[in-house]
Amino acid sequence: MIDLGYSLSRRFPDPPQTAYARADVRALRYDLFRGDVYLADVDADRELATALGWVPVLDFAWALCDVVEHLDRDPLGSRASRPQRAELDLTESADRLRFVRRFGWVEITADWAPDEPPLAFGHSALRREARDFLHDLVADLVDLHEDLGDNPLVWDLQARFPRV
Repeated sequence: MIDLGYSLSRRFPDPPQTAYARADVRALRYDLFRGDVYLADVDADRELATALGWVPVLDFAWALCDVVEHLDRDPLGSRASRPQRAELDLTESADRLRFVRRFGWVEITADWAPDEPPLAFGHSALRREARDFLHDLVADLVDLHEDLGDNPLVWDLQARFPRV
């Protein structure tokens, strides 16, 4: 079972004058909502987590959904024997999460944990959890900043990656 989570940083708060309803893509992806994220395999009791405090959390969720879709470009889908690869880079860091899909399974490794064995999930489960994480995160952020719910970029993001 997959568990995706986050915590917002108190060290890097959003500027108090932020107009969330009019925030542009750069602000939403890179400047706002800093914190830490984790991706865990609950059954194996293992996780890959950041402990930096400045990871753009919304960007992570957005990029994770993009990566999962990128891994599904082979027309053979879960029957594809050729590995499909993708990376998710952490903003302002050289660290990356690396994804390899083969036969419907996705292995995930992190540059900051090179000795850890990869986490492995079914692609469809990872897609579902990534999209749920995105929608749950947006709902949490809208609870914190009500006018974020009026931002058309957030609407487009949620429409692009609907819950599965």
